[in-house]
Amino acid sequence: MATGYLHHEVFGWLDRGTRAALFEPDPRLGVQPLWHYDMGETRRRTHELVVVSGLIDELVPIRPRPATEDELRRVHTPEYIARIQADSDRPGGGDAGDGISPFGCGTYDIAALAAGGVIEALEAVWDNRVRNAYTLVRPPGHHATPDSGMGFCVFNNIAIGARHAQRALGARRVAIVDWDVHHGNGTQAVFYDDPDVLTISLHQDNVFPVESGKVTERGTGAGLGATLNVPLPPGTGDGGYRYAMQTVVLPAIQRFQPDLVLVACGFDAGAMDQLGRQMVTSEGFRELTTMIAHAADKACAGRLVLTHEGGYNPATVPFCGLAVMEALCGGKTVPDPFLPLMSAMAGQELQPAQRDAVDAAAKHVNDIGR
Repeated sequence: MATGYLHHEVFGWLDRGTRAALFEPDPRLGVQPLWHYDMGETRRRTHELVVVSGLIDELVPIRPRPATEDELRRVHTPEYIARIQADSDRPGGGDAGDGISPFGCGTYDIAALAAGGVIEALEAVWDNRVRNAYTLVRPPGHHATPDSGMGFCVFNNIAIGARHAQRALGARRVAIVDWDVHHGNGTQAVFYDDPDVLTISLHQDNVFPVESGKVTERGTGAGLGATLNVPLPPGTGDGGYRYAMQTVVLPAIQRFQPDLVLVACGFDAGAMDQLGRQMVTSEGFRELTTMIAHAADKACAGRLVLTHEGGYNPATVPFCGLAVMEALCGGKTVPDPFLPLMSAMAGQELQPAQRDAVDAAAKHVNDIGR
């Protein structure tokens, strides 16, 4: 079976307004207008590279549809959904909740389409219409909690997808792996007491949100042990991420035996990203994808869906996305022109501090399912 691919041009139309990267321009404070980090250009360039490279001919298109309000309510409170709808309907739009996540008119519809797109991809994989799938959606989702958005996220796409798999598709257990450079705090919050959803986050230690994603955060109540955090030191490259996958992620999935594996696929751990300080190359992301696909093959007949999260360098992110999609469908198209430079950067091999950080998290793998 082939790999599914979901995208829609309207994802690039989400309006972040005029910002100085994160903040409102203010000449009195010397803050000049520029652009917001979460620009539609990054997704557009990624999609166009998929087309121009020829990879699009190897992918099965999946059409998104808006998530219903009932589907959104499986994760978010009615009050939060109503606020996003109201702000989306008024001139000037609003903010998801943290003051650095502005959005313009019509954003509710775009965010609902992103969440519904993940659901559609899940159903295509679950029904064996495709072997695995990649959803190139926007806005991202993994920071959104039940009652607030943050970190550029509006609705928690991957959490909404996991709840749909549980309640509509009959999935008994779902594993979520998050390799965005920032901690997947929203997804963790949704499933913190749920023993049937394993959440694993590989992230740069204490970047965003601050004081979030510590190795000691392991779930609560019946969900104790079903949350794994692997906070990695700044500068962790392909070698450190490979070791984290081998030592924590793959053994955890093997132990958990999910019916479905979801990946919050952020590219902001890339070596040239603006909002992270990690060193992962496009080949590193290719290797992570190959490893998780093999784990899904063994655990759940290959049922695997990756959904696009962060990644803020519009020049390099498309080549990382292409590498991931090539790994899913088993081919190669055009080379990454940035790869020789990134691969030559010092520190790509596993470093002692990185090993120690991963080993600290690996101690909790055996607690899964107890």
